[in-house]
Amino acid sequence: MNSTIVTTSRSPHGNTRKIADVIATELGAQIHAPGPEAATAVAAADLVGFGSGIYWMNFRRSLREFVASLPAGEGKDAFFFATSGFPQPPVLARYMDGMQQALEAKGFRVVGGFHCRGLDTMGPFGLIGGVNKSSPTASDLESAKAFAQHLAS
Repeated sequence: MNSTIVTTSRSPHGNTRKIADVIATELGAQIHAPGPEAATAVAAADLVGFGSGIYWMNFRRSLREFVASLPAGEGKDAFFFATSGFPQPPVLARYMDGMQQALEAKGFRVVGGFHCRGLDTMGPFGLIGGVNKSSPTASDLESAKAFAQHLAS
């Protein structure tokens, strides 16, 4: 299976990249930043992953715009993943649902989603050294590995 991952993060901590690296290793996938090279890789892939950190209760804008710019996914399998300082709210601003809907609207068949906590130093959290200082944890990385193994099966 030809797999590729499109991911972006502005965090200096590399939270999302750590998850992307684990998933890519399990799938034998290349990792790309949103852009023309990524669009070419998406067109050639059988399975496509999309991931970013969560900023202001949403996936990073550059990833959302990249997804919106893609031609129809034509039934390709896709998954998505995110890291964030806080869990997804139970009702409002359900960012995981938003990404799934965006991918499905493009014609992708969404086969899974993964989320874990990440070190968050945005805004006032930076004054106290951040929240989730040890995240993503070894357990989070193992969960990402298991998620990727499930995708590959």
